[in-house]
Amino acid sequence: MVCMKSLVLPLSRTFVTNLVSVRQMSAVASADSVKSLFYKEYGEPVNVLHLTKQPVSQPENNQVSVRWLLAPVNPADINTIQGKYPSKPPLPATPGNEGVGEVVAIGSNVKNLSIGDRVIPNGVNLGTWRTLANYTPEELMKIPKEVGAVEASMLNVNPCTAYRMLKDFVALKPGDTVIQNGGNSSVGQIVIQLCKIWNYKSVSVVRDRPNIQELKDHLKSLGADEILTEEDIRKTQIFKSKKLPSPKLALNCICGQNALEVLRHLGHGGIMVTYGGMSREPLTVPTSALIFKDISLKGFWMTAWTKANMDSSKRQDMFKELGTLFKEKKLRAPPHKLVPFCQYEEAVLNALSSDGKTGVKYILDMTGS
Repeated sequence: MVCMKSLVLPLSRTFVTNLVSVRQMSAVASADSVKSLFYKEYGEPVNVLHLTKQPVSQPENNQVSVRWLLAPVNPADINTIQGKYPSKPPLPATPGNEGVGEVVAIGSNVKNLSIGDRVIPNGVNLGTWRTLANYTPEELMKIPKEVGAVEASMLNVNPCTAYRMLKDFVALKPGDTVIQNGGNSSVGQIVIQLCKIWNYKSVSVVRDRPNIQELKDHLKSLGADEILTEEDIRKTQIFKSKKLPSPKLALNCICGQNALEVLRHLGHGGIMVTYGGMSREPLTVPTSALIFKDISLKGFWMTAWTKANMDSSKRQDMFKELGTLFKEKKLRAPPHKLVPFCQYEEAVLNALSSDGKTGVKYILDMTGS
């Protein structure tokens, strides 16, 4: 065996690069296998998802290996597996649109990422429900390590959805009112916090429940100005009494009667943005709201916005601002539960729950798999 110190001739750059690559790949090689969820056909997740093991593969020259740490389970993920979501990956597929991972190996041609960097998906259908995978740097976005792992894992969907809806539809000013249903949802809780940060008033509608006061206290602690149940919203006088200005923006993820009651409180020229339909009922609009109040109806889909703005400065600025707010603890993650990867059934079953009352986000924990 030749000792490295005994070499007198200068080492070639290629040799050094290859040596570094081999050392960097040792973290990948130390893993016994890659565990991943996959599905070959659309259907209910508990029926079509399978947990499999594959050999570890080294990254190519233009790739990095990412060890996924946490990956949220969103309703959109479930709908994708069911075949009900407009954005579908080719089958067979590994699910998962969100997650946070750590770079554990890099190919020789990769310049902008290093071992130990924290990354999130830079796009959709990347397949994060697995322990390890190889990607090109363009498929990933580096984030500051100071952002907590839980917050980083859910950065792509809920915070961005709340951010864009508050920024893109109405030119809100400090003191303006935003009203929303689904106030205890993950998006709803981020909306409340961003409104507080940006000095907007927020009114949130939630379903009644035995522990309603506990929920109200929690949402108030996030910065909500008013929390109303579905019964409260039908008879509230907070806008007619001028306690709060009439809302200029309404955010709707429920539809049905709930959305109709929210829409009634919009001020003249107000806009309702629909980004979900949890009630599975249509959105109905009184003719008078269109004619006499000049109400506008818009829709928002984060996936479409991301595809249209993949390389835009608006997208980069958004992630920078959200990352800073999480890093500075001005934004808090919604209530969540970490589920070991091997117990994924618990997460997908609870994500399918339609009662809308749990208010808990389920996150797959790859580190305990």
